[in-house]
Amino acid sequence: MAYQVIARKWRPKTFAELIGQDHISQTLHNALHNERLPHALLFTGPRGTGKTSTARILAKAIRCPQAINFNPCNECSECELISQGQSVDVIEIDGASNNGVDAVRELRESVGYRPSHGKYKVYIIDEVHMLTGSAFNALLKTLEEPPDHVIFIMATTEAHKIPNTILSRCQRFDFRRIATRKICQHLENICQNDGVQFEPEALWAIARQGDGSMRDSQSLLDQIITFSSQNITLQSVVEALGLTDRSLLRDTLEALTTRDLQKALDIVAKIFASGLDVEVFTHELLEVIRHLLIVKVNPSGCTQIIDLPDSEIEFFKKLSTQLTEEDIHLLFDMALKGANDVPRAQEPRLILEMLLLRMAQAPRIVDLQRLLRSSPDNQSNQQSTEESPSTSQEAMPKPPVSKTPEPSLRNVKNYAPQFDEAPLPSSPEPESIPPSSKINTQGSTATTPEEKWSQLVEKIKAVNGLIAAKLEHSYPKSIQGDNIVIAIPAKMKFLHQQVSEPDFKKKLTNYIKTFWGKSYNLDIQLEAMAEKKTKNLTPHALAEKKETIKQAKTLEEVENHPLVKHAQSLFKTQIQDIKEIK
Repeated sequence: MAYQVIARKWRPKTFAELIGQDHISQTLHNALHNERLPHALLFTGPRGTGKTSTARILAKAIRCPQAINFNPCNECSECELISQGQSVDVIEIDGASNNGVDAVRELRESVGYRPSHGKYKVYIIDEVHMLTGSAFNALLKTLEEPPDHVIFIMATTEAHKIPNTILSRCQRFDFRRIATRKICQHLENICQNDGVQFEPEALWAIARQGDGSMRDSQSLLDQIITFSSQNITLQSVVEALGLTDRSLLRDTLEALTTRDLQKALDIVAKIFASGLDVEVFTHELLEVIRHLLIVKVNPSGCTQIIDLPDSEIEFFKKLSTQLTEEDIHLLFDMALKGANDVPRAQEPRLILEMLLLRMAQAPRIVDLQRLLRSSPDNQSNQQSTEESPSTSQEAMPKPPVSKTPEPSLRNVKNYAPQFDEAPLPSSPEPESIPPSSKINTQGSTATTPEEKWSQLVEKIKAVNGLIAAKLEHSYPKSIQGDNIVIAIPAKMKFLHQQVSEPDFKKKLTNYIKTFWGKSYNLDIQLEAMAEKKTKNLTPHALAEKKETIKQAKTLEEVENHPLVKHAQSLFKTQIQDIKEIK
């Protein structure tokens, strides 16, 4: 009976009193002002977020004769009857107990009668998802063509169970979970008005257990008031609800941060001595580690993400300075594995003890760059630089400034030194090519026919990628006068047939004339199986050769880098897989 008194006393009576549902109260208020209230509304959302209360407030707003600006007076007989569920023109139907087609047929018959007084007749159907399929079909016709004096308000926690034919004829309003901070503030108002003494941390614990539901939070508050005899303390909340003391979780985080193994074992002993559920403790430990990471990442805006008292937020901020983000990620992963192992363990205490000991001895991730800076060799170099007189610095010639920044050890893997490569000519000028095995064109840096042919294929690729793809596995076998012999490897026999087509040869001849400035007669030949190709390279093979040389030079640069050499001497290690260095 005590819960019913509290719930009835603190049920919202106007749109302004709705907690955490400002988007819905504003929409309904504007719809009433603009006379755009729909004939069917669907309120959906988690339990205890105010769906039925909002439906009654809306019914009062359109039926209260003394309403000012659509805010009911909550004093007239009509408002009192609606609040008590006894109004003849505001019919509340429980969808769970009246889910048959006969109940809906009775509703359809009563819809045609006008209200006894007032303009609208309101039907509030709670738990509408419990209606059967035939009942929904019977309700469908009424929703399609409702009388002007009827408004349907349907409430449900499982909107996905309602047929789409019903959903399409309703205006949907989604209620959200209420923030823990707002629930806590509302519980404070209840305690202050009822003369109940309380600790702020105790109300926070109750609000967290409510899980976004104001009704559940008020129910727990009434239970704690009865248990604690009008004096709510955090200890009484922990004992009555079987929760984990927040101070115990804070002590656990401090033990993990300071690597205090004895304190971690003492915490396990306290957990089992007090009879706490190990599974509940591990899940709450995951939650506080998550809070610690959010405070570490976003210390200024963490209050918008997590609902915690200011004292706990300050505790997390202070503790987060001793750990890095990587350390907290590692602790979370270990706690997550432990939380999955505890339910399956025959001895949960052993699992919890080993979990906390492993987390307390978890390796800490150190910045390698900072470690190198703090090494004795580096410190001695810095001291010698600082102790050198200014006159000697002026006398010494300054080293040339490098335009390319020296890569740090952290970015060694992604470091690729720039090599000076001769640029390819953008548009070679037309000229005659001498009848020799060497092909030299003005503006070209190619020294061999293979390189010249590779440059030609690259230029064709920018215009026609399909033709260039077929030429990547060919090479110039010989050039005599106006004749060019193009060879195709024997393993590319299928490619030889495509390249030998007249249409393809015509296009290739035009490209050669465009980029080399002279027409040639093409002869496409298939390389003999017995012929050994030693000097001629296709563009594809030439590109692979250049890439191999480039990688070798890159590896040499990396191995000779002073930071890499210093790291190898410091950690007694060496580079093993050179393929990963790009």
